[in-house]
Amino acid sequence: MGLVQRGDATAFEAIYDRHGSAAFSLAYRIAGNRAAAEDIVQEAFLSVWRSSVRYKPERGNLRSWLLSVVHNRAIDSLRRSVVQTRHQVDAEGIEERKAAPELTDVEAFRRQEAQTVRSAMERLPSDQLRVVELSYFGGFTHTQIAELLGEPLGTVKGRMRLALDKMRDGLGEAVA
Repeated sequence: MGLVQRGDATAFEAIYDRHGSAAFSLAYRIAGNRAAAEDIVQEAFLSVWRSSVRYKPERGNLRSWLLSVVHNRAIDSLRRSVVQTRHQVDAEGIEERKAAPELTDVEAFRRQEAQTVRSAMERLPSDQLRVVELSYFGGFTHTQIAELLGEPLGTVKGRMRLALDKMRDGLGEAVA
């Protein structure tokens, strides 16, 4: 391994010849797939070549260290595979959840209702609009809004009450 650390490719080939089959066997047992095991072994040996200085003989023999590199690569490969499979399943399910391109009566009503609410909000003074946005869209409490705006709590509550009254009146006119 000392020669490999100095960049000797022939020494690296000897290490591969000596430990490659054990590395493949371990990778195959973990991955359960020949192609994946080959990829894992290739990644592991490439890692050993690139970072051979990490091997410390006083910490254990070369075979144990090499097999731990293979083991870690195999586990990483399994994790990537699980995530990739999960993304594929999610992507396949998107089509089922996607709304039909034509508008349904319910969707048309929802959009009209949303436009009515937006119109009512646009008529609010900016200080009242800000409080409503922070509360309903930002999820902040009255106390948090008061801290954010540097206003007294009573002022924030008053603006919220006025804004909701104006919106109720505006929405009542739109429905009537």
